[in-house]
Parts: sequence; C-alpha cells; structure tokens
Amino acid sequence: MKLTIYGSRDFWAGLMLIGFGVLAVLIARDYPFGTTLRMGPGYFPSVLGGLLILGGLWVVVKGLRSGEQIEGSWSLRALIVVPLSLVLFGFLMERAGFIPALAVLILGSAAAGTEFNFVEVALLTLFLVALCVVVFIWGLGLPYPLFAEF
Repeated sequence: MKLTIYGSRDFWAGLMLIGFGVLAVLIARDYPFGTTLRMGPGYFPSVLGGLLILGGLWVVVKGLRSGEQIEGSWSLRALIVVPLSLVLFGFLMERAGFIPALAVLILGSAAAGTEFNFVEVALLTLFLVALCVVVFIWGLGLPYPLFAEF
C-alpha cells in the first residue's frame, strides 16, 4: 500500500478538523471548565474541540487507508459568492431584519452552485426561513427583529 497524503482529500479534511479542535481547546483553556451539571464557559468549546480532534483523527486514518485523491478544481464563483453572502447576512441583520438577511444568505449561497434552479431555491428559502423563525425567534426567544422598522 502506497501512502500518498498530498492529494488525499480525507487526510486534509481530517487535518482541518484537528486544527479547529486544537484551536477551540486552546481558546477555551483560560475559561472555567465547570462540571457536566454546572457547565462553565470553557466546557462546551473544550468538549466540542476534543470531539473535533477525535473525528479528525478518524478521518485522517481513513484518508491514509483509502488513498482517495482530490478531484476537480476550485470554483471561483463559490469562493466569491459564499463569503459575500455571509457578509451580506451580517450587514442586513441589523438593517433589514432576520427574514431578509436569512433569505439573502440562502439565495446567495445557492447561487454559488452550478445547478441553480430558482423555483427550487425559492421553495427551499421559504421553508428554511420559516424553520429558522420557529426555532430561533419563537423557540429560543432570540431578540432579532423579523423585519427592520422603517
């Protein structure tokens, strides 16, 4: 079995997960950990970081064993449109409200793909916006305005 790690997508994905896990644990190390019943501010990032590290190790080993190579190329449109959608979401949250900001995020992210179908994306946007309003605004009680007051 020949180990080729430079082009193995699972190997690099696992390293990315390990990196994010280590970063989370390092950031959370100065926060009080607490216990499972009385969690401190460092509990969740430390546990999540540890799980990311374990998952990353599993993906790295899987990548080393399978040797599946990276195929295809980078999509320039996705590299531009997805971050732009995230920035617009943050910008519109205060200025336009939760619903328009979320709709722009979903529509913009879907437009980054190569198989964009407006009718499908519009239906998906309506469903996801309704679900997010139910979960985050009504269920969790987050204080975001649905629409900006004009």
